[in-house]
Amino acid sequence: MMMNKWTHEKIQEIFHRPIPDLIYKAQSILRENFPKNTVQINKLISIKTGQCPEDCSYCPQSARYNTDINKGTLEESQILEIAEKAIEQNVSKVCLGAAWREVKDGREFDSILKIIKKIKSLKLEVCCTLGMLNSEQAKKLKEAGLDIYNHNIDTSPQYYNEIIGTRSFQQRIDTIKNVRNAGLSVCSGGIIGMGEKDEDIIEMIKILANMSPQPESVPINALVATEGTPLQDMKKVSIWKWVRTIATARITLPKTFIRLAAGRYGRTQEEQTLCLLAGANSIFTGEQLLTSKNELPNKDYQLFKDIGLKPLRR
Repeated sequence: MMMNKWTHEKIQEIFHRPIPDLIYKAQSILRENFPKNTVQINKLISIKTGQCPEDCSYCPQSARYNTDINKGTLEESQILEIAEKAIEQNVSKVCLGAAWREVKDGREFDSILKIIKKIKSLKLEVCCTLGMLNSEQAKKLKEAGLDIYNHNIDTSPQYYNEIIGTRSFQQRIDTIKNVRNAGLSVCSGGIIGMGEKDEDIIEMIKILANMSPQPESVPINALVATEGTPLQDMKKVSIWKWVRTIATARITLPKTFIRLAAGRYGRTQEEQTLCLLAGANSIFTGEQLLTSKNELPNKDYQLFKDIGLKPLRR
């Protein structure tokens, strides 16, 4: 799965280039590999929120932390209604997220397989993020029509244990291997602003860039510090750090959708535009992600109109 094309030193050199040079290179590579001035629009649906047994320090869905989130599970009819409305917002892919440590065979998993088939009938791409899964479960998702599976590596292997203690970095890699071996596309990225060093961001990108084949989608999240979690007091990550991370990911993963993901809410439209100029070509639409606020769709579409971007459908 690893091709070891990119070295830490090479990615480090890219990451620390002057911002104008970095954006110019990243934008050039984006235009070589995707239709110019386009953005992929995704819809994220939290089908099961809260009560997760994991201890991820950034996550308000952990049952270990006292956070103010609305816990619960959506009915099939609610999920399909959201998916149908998403079509009107030029969404090309629906992502289903469940706060599970791992997929367990049984009624809940069978229900998700059924929902995937129904969403596919709407002519939408479907992604899932359900935690760890084994090879047989990955095959079942593929058979149901799933297009892509999200399983983030979050950060570098060196910093990982500072953030998560209930699941190893290798377990994340193993799930990604199971996804790929089942013939599914891979979505895997990380989070910046968790107290990591630049070297950790560089190492995270190196691991993603050296996967063979490379992930089809890489979300770059900026931490949304949530009261009640261990990272509640972290300051908002610098926009320049976000731009550098996105541009470096674009340069090293030229054919991958780089998603400007969590952390957009509260950023100015100029800041978000910088991230798009730096090579991001995918976003989540809708006022809510899993648990954090997101930009309102009308604000997104006004921004796209102002700067001349069009929704990309494939």
